[in-house]
Amino acid sequence: MTTPIALARAAYKTLEPFHVTAYFNPELGTAYEDTGLDGHAWYVGARAAPMGLCAPSVVAAAFYNFNPALIERAWPAAVAVGLDAVSDRRWALLDSVLGTALGSLADDAALATLAGRLGDIGDTASFAGRPLAAAWHSTERPDVPHLALWHSITVLREWRGDGHLAALIDAELDPVEAAVFHEAVRPTPQAGRRALGKRITQLTRQWSDSEWDSAAERLATRGLLTISSDGETLTDNGTALDQHIEDRTDAMASAVWRDVPGAEELITSARPYVKAVIDAGFLPGTKKKS
Repeated sequence: MTTPIALARAAYKTLEPFHVTAYFNPELGTAYEDTGLDGHAWYVGARAAPMGLCAPSVVAAAFYNFNPALIERAWPAAVAVGLDAVSDRRWALLDSVLGTALGSLADDAALATLAGRLGDIGDTASFAGRPLAAAWHSTERPDVPHLALWHSITVLREWRGDGHLAALIDAELDPVEAAVFHEAVRPTPQAGRRALGKRITQLTRQWSDSEWDSAAERLATRGLLTISSDGETLTDNGTALDQHIEDRTDAMASAVWRDVPGAEELITSARPYVKAVIDAGFLPGTKKKS
C-alpha cells in the first residue's frame, strides 16, 4: 500500500511541471509588454496577487529565498498596475499556453474530472501556517478545465511549498543560505532533481555575488558545503541535511493525501496532461517533440 508520504512525493514530481508553466513559457514577453512590468515584477505580481494589498515584507516572507530588496521594488510595481489586471493577464496567458500545449487533450472530459478531484483535496486541507496556499485557495477556480486544473494544482503546490519553508527554517537556513544550499552540487547526482543553477538563481532571486559568497562561507563554517573554484559542493553533513529537509517536506505535505480514494491512480491520471506540457518544449531542460 502506498503511504501518504510517498503519495505526496509522487504528486510533487508529477504535477510540478504543469504549475511552473505560468513562469516559463513563450508568451511571457508579451505579458510584460501588455502590463508594463519587467520579469521580476510580473513574477512577483502574478504569484502573490491572491494575497491582495499587503506590505512588500509580507510577500518577501511568503517567497522566502528571494532578496527582500527585489520584492520591495517589484511588488509595488505590480500593485500600481493593478493586481486584478495582472491576474487577468496571467489567466489569459495560461489559457493560451496550456491550450496550445494540450491540443486535443484540452477537450478531454477526464481533464475536468481531474481538476475537480484535485480541487476537492485542496478544499479539505487545513491552511493554518500556510499563507500563500491559503491565498490561492481563496481565489475562484476557473471554469475552463485546463485552467481549473492549473488552479487546483497550484493550491496543492503552494501548500507543499509553505511546509517546505517551515523545513528550511527548522534547518536554520536563512533566505540566501537556502538559495545557495539548494544550488550547491550534490556529490551523488539525483535523478529528476530540479535546480536552476547558480547564475539563474542569482538573477531571478537577485542575490549579489557578495551576498551569495558570504552565505556560502557561513554554510561552509557549519560544515554543510565546501567552496572551490568550481563552486559549492555539499559535504556528507550537507547531503544528510538536504535529505532531512526533503523528508520533512514530504511528511508535512502528506496530510492532504491521507484517506483519498484511489490517490495513486489519480496522480497517475495527470501524467498525459503534464507530458503534453513537457513535450511542448518551453520548460527549462525540455525539448519540443513533434
